[in-house]
Amino acid sequence: MKKITLFLLASVIFAGTSFAQTEKTAVWPELASFHTIMAATFHPAEEGNFAPLKEKVAELYRAAKIWYASPIPANFKEEQTRITLLKLNNQCNDIWAQVNAKASDEKLKAMITEAHDTFHQIVGECKKD
Repeated sequence: MKKITLFLLASVIFAGTSFAQTEKTAVWPELASFHTIMAATFHPAEEGNFAPLKEKVAELYRAAKIWYASPIPANFKEEQTRITLLKLNNQCNDIWAQVNAKASDEKLKAMITEAHDTFHQIVGECKKD
């Protein structure tokens, strides 16, 4: 009987710990989708290759828009995250407009770098401790 009680107690503790870990590291699929596109456009632009950014700029904006519209997980500061996501959404829209306006690579690099920095604000400063 003691073994069964200890087993049940251990199971409850383990389940609670697993839930707490899951809650702390909740996955945000829209963040992951945006990050994939951001990485595929920012890193080449950082190296002077603007073709991926120019080819995927609409996809970048759509991913930002979808991310902005998605529910914010509990492990993020809601108001700060929403405000910063709106900023990122606007930046991606502006990048799209500048790509379509045939802006210089230097201008596009500055804009995608700024959007990349905003992305890092969300995944860093907007997370709860």
